Amino acid sequence: MTTRRVLPSLSALQFFEAAARHMSFTQAAHELNVTQSAVSRQIRHLEDYIRKPLFLRYKQRLTLTEAGQAYSLAVHELLDRAEAATLQIMAYGCDGGLLTIASLPTFGSRWLVPRLSDFAVNHPEIQLNLVTQVKPFDFEGSDIDAAIHFGTADWPGAVCHRLMGEVVVPVGAPSLIASRSKPRRPRDLARYPLLQHVTRPEAWQDWLRASGIDDLDAHAGPRFEQFHMVIQAAIAGLGLALLPRFLIQEELACGRLVVAIDRPIRSDRAYYLVHPERKAALQRVVVFRDWLLGQCSPHDRDA
Repeated sequence: MTTRRVLPSLSALQFFEAAARHMSFTQAAHELNVTQSAVSRQIRHLEDYIRKPLFLRYKQRLTLTEAGQAYSLAVHELLDRAEAATLQIMAYGCDGGLLTIASLPTFGSRWLVPRLSDFAVNHPEIQLNLVTQVKPFDFEGSDIDAAIHFGTADWPGAVCHRLMGEVVVPVGAPSLIASRSKPRRPRDLARYPLLQHVTRPEAWQDWLRASGIDDLDAHAGPRFEQFHMVIQAAIAGLGLALLPRFLIQEELACGRLVVAIDRPIRSDRAYYLVHPERKAALQRVVVFRDWLLGQCSPHDRDA
């Protein structure tokens, strides 16, 4: 025997969400193309249903109660999800659907997005939405179908597909390097500010240790949250940056950045496509996984 859901009417939720968003029954009525009395009536029925006041009414002003504030956030999210699902079915039916991918910001803008036209041409039945995500997160608490992750193949409850490795090189603006004697040994980098990436605090230290140096302060220098900020800071001459070579090919080719010391270091981590185990057989995830793996050359995969 199934239990009946404890839910008010959809109309009541729509009326409440509009009134809470505008903090006005009049504006909510105008948006919904109904009378103000209709809005008031639906709100009153909703308050009777949940047995709690949602609004405080004082003269001509409305304010949400504590319960109303919490409920308005939940209802707003619920209606957004229902609308998105409705639009998805209207647009794509069951043949493809909406695919939401979380990507590291700079990887997404510099490597993934330029390739997405090929995916769109070959898979028009799938609408791909790209969002940015810097750190691992809980798939259960989001609408994200898959994520591009840099690190190790260790994500509880998820399947990891290795995309490519990474080689990092120290680079800087030509003007910065020309302003001081050109570094010839790794130790010479101590003459320059070292730009730091907050999600990779040990990057410079690892590079220096791999170069046989462990007595320099590798953590001093301006700190930036994302790689594209580090790249722009390096171009601006703020210091030397330790960057993945594949993310700065254009800057190296046109001379906006130059390699300070040609001593590339291969990272012990890699880029992965990660998705929840429960979505492993979802058609749109399988299609994107196969396409993305095909975009990575054997050289990239082995790096």
